[in-house]
Amino acid sequence: MENITSTAGLKNAIQLLEVEQALNGQLLKEQFYFIYESFKPVNLLKSTLKDITSSPFLIDNILGTAMGLATGSLSKKIFIGASGNIIRRLIGSVLQLGVTNVVARHPDTIKSFGQFIFQHILRKKRKEF
Repeated sequence: MENITSTAGLKNAIQLLEVEQALNGQLLKEQFYFIYESFKPVNLLKSTLKDITSSPFLIDNILGTAMGLATGSLSKKIFIGASGNIIRRLIGSVLQLGVTNVVARHPDTIKSFGQFIFQHILRKKRKEF
């Protein structure tokens, strides 16, 4: 910054600094309002839900877990049937836990295996016609 030698130059520099201070004050107020709004519980919840729905990995994990739970329950129902035997129910619960864990941890492998089987079944049916 250059040295100010006249009264007019000093008044001009003071006015420029006052304008700059007013602009910085306005920016600070706007930033404070933005932060205040973003920390409201409703806005925190909205932003969290937006992050969750936009994350493809989380959705894949949820779908894999849901598929694991469904197949585990189905395998238990198939194994136990209408039996009231306590040993069979215990083995069914262990089977359910195992199937659920395997399917939840490897959904892509199971999906590709299912697609492979499905394609081969359709290919055989097409050849028969």
